[in-house]
Amino acid sequence: MYIPFENLPEESRIWIYQSNRKFSDVEIAEIESDLKNFIEDWAAHGTSLEASFIIKYNRFIIIAVNQEVQQATGCSIDKSVEFIQSLEQKYKVDLLDKMNVTYKQGEFLTHKSLLDFKRMAKEKAVSPNTIVFNNLVNTIEEWRESWEVPAEDSWHSRFF
Repeated sequence: MYIPFENLPEESRIWIYQSNRKFSDVEIAEIESDLKNFIEDWAAHGTSLEASFIIKYNRFIIIAVNQEVQQATGCSIDKSVEFIQSLEQKYKVDLLDKMNVTYKQGEFLTHKSLLDFKRMAKEKAVSPNTIVFNNLVNTIEEWRESWEVPAEDSWHSRFF
């Protein structure tokens, strides 16, 4: 069951999928429609999941589930991954590769492999103050507080 993202409790579980490229406005409109349709039918053990999504910076797809109503289970999580894989194929993007880093360079977002980011940290091309996206956050509350943070305040700090 789809509900607006802002109506979900702060404890809602989230999954963040980062694209290796920015989506166009036309693609965003299609993805939003597909996501809403998917979430409307998304269930765990036959019970609808109270869920939502948000797309940030035309690059990040964030899916959230209110676990107080019904927890997402293995099968329902598998269904969401299958859906994300279908988006990967449709739009020729990587959404599941966790070995990449997206960070801010001024007003722009840059997407690099983890190896490139590590090399850039050693070369001081990025600093502990570089704003990175910590896609390991698990709840809406963590996302609001700890998603866009200086590298020194996230798991990226190990590269400095």
